[in-house]
Amino acid sequence: MGTRLADAKFSCDINPYGVLYNPLSISAALREIILGKVYGKEDLFFFRDCWHSPMHHGDFSSLSADETLKKINERIARAHEWIFRSDCLLLTFGTSWVYEQKNTGRIVGNCHKLPGKEFILRRLTVDEIVSDYTSLLSGLLARNSGLKVILTVSPIRHARDGMHANQLSKATLLLAIDRLQAAFQESVFYFPAYELILDELRDYRFYAEDMVHPSDMAVQYVWERFSSACFSEETLQIIEESENIRRGLAHKPFHPDSEEYKRFLGQIVLKIDRLNGKYPYLDFQKERELCHIRLKI
Repeated sequence: MGTRLADAKFSCDINPYGVLYNPLSISAALREIILGKVYGKEDLFFFRDCWHSPMHHGDFSSLSADETLKKINERIARAHEWIFRSDCLLLTFGTSWVYEQKNTGRIVGNCHKLPGKEFILRRLTVDEIVSDYTSLLSGLLARNSGLKVILTVSPIRHARDGMHANQLSKATLLLAIDRLQAAFQESVFYFPAYELILDELRDYRFYAEDMVHPSDMAVQYVWERFSSACFSEETLQIIEESENIRRGLAHKPFHPDSEEYKRFLGQIVLKIDRLNGKYPYLDFQKERELCHIRLKI
């Protein structure tokens, strides 16, 4: 969904820690972003020839501690600039099962394949999640009163926990979100991605081959329902025109040096100019550069 929002020319910052699954790791990341935390080597650990952060996805890991810290700190600094000027915060809770480090008592965002004996696996309670987010959201809204928070529950099944344990996990998340909505009625909203996949589509045709992740068709369905629920008619028109430009640039010509293709690219540039004339805040820099490269300007 984040990629689709970016493709639709929304100004957004997507997963500054990489993908996180449980609510407390997400809230811990948000608190670090708010504070502008600067990571040091003491925040990392070395395992299987790489330096890792227990809070970050493996995309941030590398052979060098300095390189890992550089990627992490640059990303947090960028997210810190965004957090207080954002209009909307979208959070997806995936599971209420967490891995708690035995030696620190800290819930990790990523185990990085450390031995299971180093962790306690437990399920968060509704009260834990509600208490944590009541504190987090109260602080955020005090500094950005116009912020709208959209919470969702991921329809991805965490099958490794067992299907019954997965259902208990999702139920915990749904109950916690319901209580947060009641506590922050003007600012916190729920989008039913979980229910759309499980209750409206209700068919394994809408899952990928692993029978766990939604298929491309299901993702498109959720995107369309999200768009119709959250976007104005004018916004939907902008998205459609932006998508037409993106599809045009994705087209592979038979003769890229032909005059016909150059005229085609020229029409795309004109479309970008018209949209930017009406909505100057839309960022088409990459598309312009690509057109110019192909036109050899």
